[in-house]
Amino acid sequence: MRDGHRKPAPARMALAVLLSLAALASCASTTPIARNAGAAHDIGTPLTDQDLAAWNIDVAPDGRGLPAGSGDVATGAHLFAAKCAACHGAQGQGGLGDPLVGGQGSLASAKPKRTVGSYWPYATTLFDYIRRAMPYNAPESLSADEVYAVSAFLLNQNGIVPANTRLDAASLPRVIMPNRGGFVADPRPGQL
Repeated sequence: MRDGHRKPAPARMALAVLLSLAALASCASTTPIARNAGAAHDIGTPLTDQDLAAWNIDVAPDGRGLPAGSGDVATGAHLFAAKCAACHGAQGQGGLGDPLVGGQGSLASAKPKRTVGSYWPYATTLFDYIRRAMPYNAPESLSADEVYAVSAFLLNQNGIVPANTRLDAASLPRVIMPNRGGFVADPRPGQL
């Protein structure tokens, strides 16, 4: 052995590991996180199902979470002009905000144009995003009918649905986006 140091005997190592684990276990049992600290200190208010419902607005690719309501392309054109065109251009071609229209067939090119019509795999994602984040200056201010209408307009502008389309919770998930096959499903259990 160099420098007068001895290797610890296996029994000493095992004892050191056991003592370390015992110390950790005793700390964990007295940590406030292990107890219901809120109840012990009367901090916070329990959430009700109604409280959670106001925040639970996500929409799954299969349409789970879509609200009641409907909207058509013509109404969506008027809403887009009033609430979206300032950032995204009169027809969704882009401006201060990203382009939302065009780009089909460009994903494999040197300059792909990622838009609603070229890149997004699910029409329900469009609804979810508009509902949560748009318009930029007033997110979550659009009604469900308005979000369906703006979604219908954008899908029409991208050549995905005809001009007479009315979307709702039943029809929106059935819209097949051009790049639906361009994404790989998540193989983990419980994922879409």
